[in-house]
Amino acid sequence: MTKVLFVVSAADRWTLRDGEVHPSGFWGEELAMPHKIFTEAGWETTVATPGGKVPTLDRLSMSWTAGRPSKLRAVAAYLDAIDAQLKCPRVLGEIDPDAFDVVFYPGGHGPMEDLPVDPVSGALLTRVLASGKPLALLCHAPAAAFAAKNEDGSWPFTGYRMTGLSNLEEKFNSFGRKAIWLLEDRLRESGAEYSRARLPLRPYIVVDRNLYTGQNPPSSERLAHRIVADVNAAAAR
Repeated sequence: MTKVLFVVSAADRWTLRDGEVHPSGFWGEELAMPHKIFTEAGWETTVATPGGKVPTLDRLSMSWTAGRPSKLRAVAAYLDAIDAQLKCPRVLGEIDPDAFDVVFYPGGHGPMEDLPVDPVSGALLTRVLASGKPLALLCHAPAAAFAAKNEDGSWPFTGYRMTGLSNLEEKFNSFGRKAIWLLEDRLRESGAEYSRARLPLRPYIVVDRNLYTGQNPPSSERLAHRIVADVNAAAAR
């Protein structure tokens, strides 16, 4: 059975440039829909967070601005269905990444707060990227990559084609205009080959070697389906 590890931010806030603390966490659709797709594919899922802290759902992700009412209802229902798993996450530092076939990081503003400076997550990302196993970073989750380092101090993701939430999409939120740094800018500055959809809030994914990235919440399902298709195709060869 294919085993997939969800690495979820433990942050419940995002600190802005002026010191304001914005309530945050993981984005509902970005965890729920890939989890559902992987489960329906017969995959075994594990959720882990830094320190084993119960992850916080970003309430903004369930507001009317976050999507169609039917999609929000589906997301809420699925999160309720897996509530027991979300309330008992594994401790990320106790995870052996070699025990998993796929590693998936959902986004939300939470990953902008804790994961870019989390050495445990950074080491796991470095190891999984080098392993050749599918590694997926969705929306804001590519921010976690900034904690990754090779033994010589270089950035493992240099030269990889990637996407993530664009500057324009971030600035749709009034509080996003007060970010200390923007994900698109920092990915470019760090050495990734960043690209985005021509229009904002459209599904867009990038696959480069074993690295899978999605630009925004509407990319959640497309990203998960692509991973399932690629893993199944590899198994059939």
